[in-house]
Amino acid sequence: MRHLQSFILGSALSFALAAPALAAQCGNNAGGFGQWKASFAGEAKAAGVGQRGLTALANASYATGTIKADRNQKSFKYSLPKFMQIRGADTIVAQGRKRKARNAGFYQSLEQRYGVPAGVVLAIHGMETGFGGFMGKSAVVSAITTLAYDCRRSAFFVPHAIGALKLVDQGAITPATKGAKHGELGHTQFLPGNALKYGVDADGNGRVDFYNQTDALASTANFLRKKGWKPGQGYQEGQPNFKVIKQWNAATVYQQAIAIMGAKIDG
Repeated sequence: MRHLQSFILGSALSFALAAPALAAQCGNNAGGFGQWKASFAGEAKAAGVGQRGLTALANASYATGTIKADRNQKSFKYSLPKFMQIRGADTIVAQGRKRKARNAGFYQSLEQRYGVPAGVVLAIHGMETGFGGFMGKSAVVSAITTLAYDCRRSAFFVPHAIGALKLVDQGAITPATKGAKHGELGHTQFLPGNALKYGVDADGNGRVDFYNQTDALASTANFLRKKGWKPGQGYQEGQPNFKVIKQWNAATVYQQAIAIMGAKIDG
């Protein structure tokens, strides 16, 4: 019996040593955030995050404002007319038309390269940040790592937290970079994992900068194209490209608003 116990104990130990490390334990308040960061650092390093990214993770703070915002997303529950009123759809359309006319060559080049009409890109730009007027004041790394730690949608945000740390490694953002409450960054509020994957250096200066309008808008068009945008096809509800707008934001009223505003801008 003793030999059997020794065999079982030895086998269990061997299995434990061979098994992969468990995922960092999520939490619902600030209490476990420090312990989570220490554990998550191992996952991040295994995913290819370098020293600058790991240092940014270690210095991240629990973002109370982010959690509050995550629990209180009321605007997406409004009817479409109310949502468009609150978001200032008429102003976005008017400004979008002016911007398109003022820089027609740029928007035409985006459509030629990615197949995405100017109206869609401008509607997203206007909806997300008022055409760059307000890009957020929350620390991106702290916000996105807080959401990765938070149990409510941890699995969704973990890849974006890894993305943010890799963006720090690359110099695309710093630990001090500011964005929206959910860690979205730049002119069109890319989630960091998407920024890492779909970012385009459109101005050719050797780096992708989401706070540079040229890079941000080209990256947005690139995202939509890579998600299945079909050049020349419609993007209203029921048309082929409407489902691609869904890839940008999961809220139905948001999708509908972008489609409507985009068509009005393109006029």
